[in-house]
Amino acid sequence: MTDPPAAPPLALPPAFPDQPLPDEVIFGTLEALRARDVPTTGGRTTSYVYDTGREELRHFGLRAFDLSGHVNGLDPTAFVSWTTVENDLVAAGLRMLGSGSPAEVGTLTSGGTESCMLPVLGARERWRERVGDPDGRPTLVAPTSVHPAFTKACHLFDVEMVRVPTDPVTFRADVAATAAAIDERTALVVGSTPSYAQGVIDPIEELAALAAERDIPCHMDACIGGWTVPFIREAEGLSPIGLMVPGVTSVSVDLHKYGYTPKGASLLLWSDNAYRRYTWFATADWNGYPVINTTLLSTKGGGVPAVAWAFLKKVGYEGYRELALAAWRATRDMAAGVVTIPGLRVVGDTGSTLLAFSDTGEPEGPDIRVVADEMVERGWLLGVQPGRGGPPTAHISVQAVHDGQVPAFLDDLRAATDAARGQGRVIIDPNLLALAQSLDVPRLTDAEMGAILAFAGIGAGGAAGVADGGAAGGPVGGPDLPDRRAMMNAIIDAAPAALVERLLIEVLGQLMRPTPQGGAPA
Repeated sequence: MTDPPAAPPLALPPAFPDQPLPDEVIFGTLEALRARDVPTTGGRTTSYVYDTGREELRHFGLRAFDLSGHVNGLDPTAFVSWTTVENDLVAAGLRMLGSGSPAEVGTLTSGGTESCMLPVLGARERWRERVGDPDGRPTLVAPTSVHPAFTKACHLFDVEMVRVPTDPVTFRADVAATAAAIDERTALVVGSTPSYAQGVIDPIEELAALAAERDIPCHMDACIGGWTVPFIREAEGLSPIGLMVPGVTSVSVDLHKYGYTPKGASLLLWSDNAYRRYTWFATADWNGYPVINTTLLSTKGGGVPAVAWAFLKKVGYEGYRELALAAWRATRDMAAGVVTIPGLRVVGDTGSTLLAFSDTGEPEGPDIRVVADEMVERGWLLGVQPGRGGPPTAHISVQAVHDGQVPAFLDDLRAATDAARGQGRVIIDPNLLALAQSLDVPRLTDAEMGAILAFAGIGAGGAAGVADGGAAGGPVGGPDLPDRRAMMNAIIDAAPAALVERLLIEVLGQLMRPTPQGGAPA
């Protein structure tokens, strides 16, 4: 597949014009900007977005959004439609992942991160209440494979993250190491269904049993698997997983992943309202109206939840089963094809709809990071994951739309691997690595960071990036990123985490800059 044609130059209108602009200018500009995004349909973008492949569903939800776009979930007593929509969505989640107990409840959130953060907040509050220390700092015990949302929650809520290793072969949480890490400061134990990076399901039953022995809550993060894994386990003849597992007190599950709804909808399910209560906030201690929030957000728009509600009614339980099994079928077919390509191997397993694969590490073999670059040349955007103690991998969130696309994918992957093999492995100058490891990251100046970014092939694009249609694979008006990113990904893998984090912040800082009021140059 040849490269797509370069985007034509785009002159943006003023950010805040003095007078109204014509509709054709407004929508024409938005269409031109969207044309510079990665595709959101068709399956070629294998992360960030989720596609059923059913074209009629893409437009179906717009009517629901139009009806509820201005609903405010801040006050469900004023907007009773919100109450019904949320209760229906929670009931659907409990049908997937609940035990049938009438004590089970749930909360609609803005996304998986919020659905993961709230259990950490609730566990902290419960622990502090039990030990009688309102300022105490408890711990969260989780495998190294747990989603960064939990690290973020610990950072914000003053909880110490205790990471336990995963099995070096299966990548599942180490139960014995988890048991050793639990002590009187432990407020929460977490496992994943599945973990994102390798797509494997942690031993939830064992983790939950460890937590239950000490009367500690256990959260099952099923953000990415909650709408597929139940159907897959049923098809495999495995036991159900979720709140029916003794000791699991909460489950997170996103609707905007394999529920295929627009972004901004997730569920947090609880085994009992006693746990949920710790996450709610209420205050009457000011001179305005009393405030009660069920999530971290106060005001919440009703449009996306209404679309999620409408999708559940439109697709139905059996329809979601078909979508889940179609994605799983494609996952297994892809995995079976990957292992037939010399130089590639699957990392993890196919117990979910996530697929990670790497190279075999042979000196004359392909480098998976170069393979990913070659797949971009052929129209496929794969996630590239650093090893950080394991092999670097290419990652795919396999979706229903991919069922039927596997032969084309594998044909392109074979060609990409052959091309990568001829380019050799990515080698980083050892002197550069030594320098990176010696840097005192907190003391780096802006000028020094700019030099490091320039060495990595990342430069400031600014407004000129808009005029020339976006530079070198970078976002419109943002930093210039190299078209081929194998070396950049290798540096991310090898450099100290603190330096990588600082670099990411600097790059995003370049990207998020106000548009010049006069508009971009033509």
